[in-house]
Amino acid sequence: QVQLVESGGGLVQPGGSLRLSCTASVTIFNIYAMGWYRQVPGKQRDLVAAIGSNGGTNYADSVKGRGTIARDNAKNTVYLQMNSLKPEDTAVYYCYAKRTISSSTDWGQGTQVTVSS
Repeated sequence: QVQLVESGGGLVQPGGSLRLSCTASVTIFNIYAMGWYRQVPGKQRDLVAAIGSNGGTNYADSVKGRGTIARDNAKNTVYLQMNSLKPEDTAVYYCYAKRTISSSTDWGQGTQVTVSS
């Protein structure tokens, strides 16, 4: 099991930016996929962005052009840079990791992002 620790959430004004970090307890260079989901109360957890071991990325339509996911294998850390934040980006953001295509998903504890003036 991969232990994941998120940081970087908080209160941001609309139009602002933040960077979320997710540090893994193991080396990440060969982890099949890592990324971020987000969830608001009463709704399902939705994918925000993902990055594969080959560096390929995938973004939700709602964050395309505003979000950038990156991984630093030397630091065992995945980052999510979010710009031009909107109130509808308010959610708990969860980091995830899948060691292989068929393995179960490991989750972080979540970090709250609130976009409000």
